[in-house]
Amino acid sequence: MNALSPYLQRVQAAHAVLGIPADYLSRCTQPLCEEPPELVATETDYYGRPQQLTPAAFAAWSSMKRAARADGVEVFLISAFRSVQYQTDLIARKLEKGLSLSQILAVNAAPGFSEHHTGRALDLGTSGCEALVESFENTKAFQWLNLEAGKYGFTLSYPRNNPWGIDYEPWHWCFEQHQYDIEQP
Repeated sequence: MNALSPYLQRVQAAHAVLGIPADYLSRCTQPLCEEPPELVATETDYYGRPQQLTPAAFAAWSSMKRAARADGVEVFLISAFRSVQYQTDLIARKLEKGLSLSQILAVNAAPGFSEHHTGRALDLGTSGCEALVESFENTKAFQWLNLEAGKYGFTLSYPRNNPWGIDYEPWHWCFEQHQYDIEQP
């Protein structure tokens, strides 16, 4: 990516606002995640908020959700696309609550590095389990995802001891189009 790209400039500006050191872009081991050129509206999330995904990720998510339902497994959307600004605001709110930047960056990627920017990442939930908690790994939904999500092009992004140093997130799955032949609904 060109160092003068508007996207990179937005990321650098977001980092400056949050107090993320200027050399973070060169030190971060996570890949830079650009926002996609096209997003489509999905169903609303668990909280009733509108969500967006890339067209291919939405088609794969819809197929996967139908398959889970057919197998008696409930899985629902908690979060999908997040812009750089949304990620910046999310981290700023946590800083305002008194969390340190290092604490926050262990659970939230810095602006520019969140897979949610790609429009291909999903945070998922199921009934009987709080949202975005490690105990999601003990649910029927997580067991089903471990066995079946790959068939739809989704992979668990942040397993235990992942190379990026992000805390384990059993609810966070990302779509890789090359792993899935899109079925038309």
